[in-house]
Amino acid sequence: MVNEPSGGVQSVDRALTILEILARVGEAGVTEIAGELGVHKSTAFRLVSTLESHRLVEQTTERGRYRLGVGVLRLAGATTARLDLVQEARPVCVQLAADTGETVNLAVLSDRSALYLDQVAGSSALQPHNWVGQHIPLHATSNGKVLLSGLDDTRFKDTVGSLSSYTAKTITTKPALREALAEVREQGYAVAVDELEDGLAAAAAPVRNAHGDVVASMSVSGPSFRLTEERLARVIPELVAAAAEVSHRLGWGHR
Repeated sequence: MVNEPSGGVQSVDRALTILEILARVGEAGVTEIAGELGVHKSTAFRLVSTLESHRLVEQTTERGRYRLGVGVLRLAGATTARLDLVQEARPVCVQLAADTGETVNLAVLSDRSALYLDQVAGSSALQPHNWVGQHIPLHATSNGKVLLSGLDDTRFKDTVGSLSSYTAKTITTKPALREALAEVREQGYAVAVDELEDGLAAAAAPVRNAHGDVVASMSVSGPSFRLTEERLARVIPELVAAAAEVSHRLGWGHR
């Protein structure tokens, strides 16, 4: 048996149903919405008013009737931007994975962590861990460092909390992290060896939008016995060039 949602969860369920109703019929009045939901008109009005305050619905020229609002477009736009990023980056990631033989990941900042959007395994990566959809710490990864390097001081303070230790090489103090990020900005890439996991090495480079802002990070990762310091020195120029190509596809550097 499936229990009916209760309390706040029920309100969320009903509010989402209102959005679905308006998406289906175009516009509707409170009486119609209440009828579809099977609730009292006053309950429907409260729900619609809350959605309206977030601009997810808006009143039409005929007062008392509602349609989807511009807030829905804002939310959809955020999703579209990520889909565009993955679409533009995918062929470049595939080529980089083929050239290096290692796993290539694409990550974006998501609250206080890095969210992996896409992954392409190279020929050397036997059954690689699938990072897509997973959140990883910012301070202990090359992707995370690149994403942090694009933040101003205010956003850095809002984003970075306590620094958990994962290995003996994890950066655990903010002064050390700031120093590392200054180096990332200067050299244009980040490296993390044995910082998140012993035996894991990675390098990452920034992906920028048309305004030059860091919107994503592209990385090459593999076991540290294979991605040695000498090998990383050969892979990093390829990685930086690939990230720059994706940035170019997103409009960076266009006049």
